[in-house]
Amino acid sequence: MKLQIGIDGKKYELDVEVIEEDHSPRPRGPISPYSASPTTMPSVPVAPPPAAAATDGDPADEAKACRSPVSGVVIRIDAKVGQQLQPNDLIMVLEAMKMETSVTSPVAGKVKSIKVAQGDGVKVHQVLVEFE
Repeated sequence: MKLQIGIDGKKYELDVEVIEEDHSPRPRGPISPYSASPTTMPSVPVAPPPAAAATDGDPADEAKACRSPVSGVVIRIDAKVGQQLQPNDLIMVLEAMKMETSVTSPVAGKVKSIKVAQGDGVKVHQVLVEFE
């Protein structure tokens, strides 16, 4: 099937292979992004986000873990192993895209272990600190 589209005033002709016949009504003529009746786009299945299940080296109890909210680099660690923390106490600071993100304690508890060091790169949801 041949298809003509216009982008920035230029016309392009494309060869399109129809994999599955679609018998839904189609609008006639050019489609304006400002039209009064919106065109429904076909739904695209979206994979659910990966579960925060315990993996190798992750704590089994999520309540005893502090995970990274962003991907970035550890620029400062304020907490120490054995330190008693209250909710919202500063644990460490991460840098992501030239912005600093403060990581605070999600729970009250004693720091069991710190899984990263200054200068380490971290990923979103990576365990940073475990609590007893």
